[in-house]
Amino acid sequence: MPDTYEFVQLDVFTRTPLTGNPLAIFTDARGLNDEQMQALAREMNLSETTFVLPREPEVEAEEGKRVRIFTVEEELPFAGHPTLGTALHLHSTDASRADEIVLDLNVGKIGVRFNPDSNHKSNRVAGDVFGEMRQRDPEFGPTLPLDKVATVLASIGSEITTEWPSQIVSTGLPFAIVPIRDSKTLANLKPDLASVGALLDGSGARFCYFISPERRGRLEVCARMLFYGGEDPATGSAAGCAVSWMVRHGVARSDEQVLIHQGAEARRPSEIFVRATSDGEKLTNVRVGGYAVEVLRGTVSL
Repeated sequence: MPDTYEFVQLDVFTRTPLTGNPLAIFTDARGLNDEQMQALAREMNLSETTFVLPREPEVEAEEGKRVRIFTVEEELPFAGHPTLGTALHLHSTDASRADEIVLDLNVGKIGVRFNPDSNHKSNRVAGDVFGEMRQRDPEFGPTLPLDKVATVLASIGSEITTEWPSQIVSTGLPFAIVPIRDSKTLANLKPDLASVGALLDGSGARFCYFISPERRGRLEVCARMLFYGGEDPATGSAAGCAVSWMVRHGVARSDEQVLIHQGAEARRPSEIFVRATSDGEKLTNVRVGGYAVEVLRGTVSL
């Protein structure tokens, strides 16, 4: 008889099916080796697939829920929407409805807290529980020269806001945070992706996260993350870097919750809620939150 493995698929950073960022979760991946996990991630053909490896309750109480994250090409130490989506799924199947779940990822332990006054009773993720992960404290890398960032946009740099720097930031994965003048300019942005590699060479970052902050009563940010082959609808790891950047440079206040809109251009609109705490010269308590909704269940036979 073939081995069978159950999976669920969620749309993350949204409460509406068929929007947000899709994620496949293999709910019990015990028995799969590295090559099989990578092959299954290719089979799912999503930006990321996670594999939950259940352990004894006393081990999980001490070490957290062991989870591995794969793209179609490689394993990642950390990624935002897989962390949040997997935690929300585990919360939905947890009879105790604990206020927090800790995931044991390759990058280390990441805690995800849930709205304590939710009346969520279903055993399926239904978009009515808010989850918020705490990412690692940020590491700030070099700022990027305006003229070199402009080469990525094949322009003289008029689209780039000069009030704040473009900078490498990491809360687990490094990104180049690039501020754009306004949301209309951002929506029409057509970066030269071939030039991104040269811009980021040696920085540890692989992608630019383009953002346009605007105050509309509250601080809201439009964001885009483009790469060869498409555009990411919601990038939770980059969102943590972005809010760290915003608090460091005075765009957002300490502990202010900021709403990031991403994915409209990819026709999968997403909402990412972020905040970070400024403690003197130190930035800490980087929080990235949102909702998820289940859209699919299935079984794979090997």
